[in-house]
Amino acid sequence: MLSILSILEDTTVDGPGFRTTVYCAGCPNACPGCHNPQTWDIHNGQWMQVEDIMRVIEADPFANVTFSGGDPMFQAEGFAELAHAIKTRTNKTIWCYTGFTFEALIKNPQQRQLLEWIDVLVDGPFVEKLKDPDLLFRGSSNQRIINVPLSLQQGKVVLWEQEDDM
Repeated sequence: MLSILSILEDTTVDGPGFRTTVYCAGCPNACPGCHNPQTWDIHNGQWMQVEDIMRVIEADPFANVTFSGGDPMFQAEGFAELAHAIKTRTNKTIWCYTGFTFEALIKNPQQRQLLEWIDVLVDGPFVEKLKDPDLLFRGSSNQRIINVPLSLQQGKVVLWEQEDDM
């Protein structure tokens, strides 16, 4: 079960191309200036089964998937189950937004398990004084867009490049 605020279909702001974005509830980071403070409380969401979310994701054969929030890493076990279903049943890529850093996530077993299924991670807290509306797919300049498979393989952060087609 995952606490979900909404699922937005055919969005183009949460990664390249058309995406189905799953907005979760629950975030311990409480970044000042957050554009979604209603997502901080996990009780603001509706509890959904992975299969119910998969029906929405599989209904659109063209849109890839983004996990956002809130912070999906706050519900890492449930999102790992969802990501596993996406990867075994579709050929969709998965982007994930988190206020945690990649370096912190790989030290937590549940969060690392979710990383194993993610293609691209946008990491780091939103920092209001570093806000830049011209940045691609992120809110502040401290946030990184990370190619997760390469980063896990090389044991260090490898930044995503738009040509990576994920």
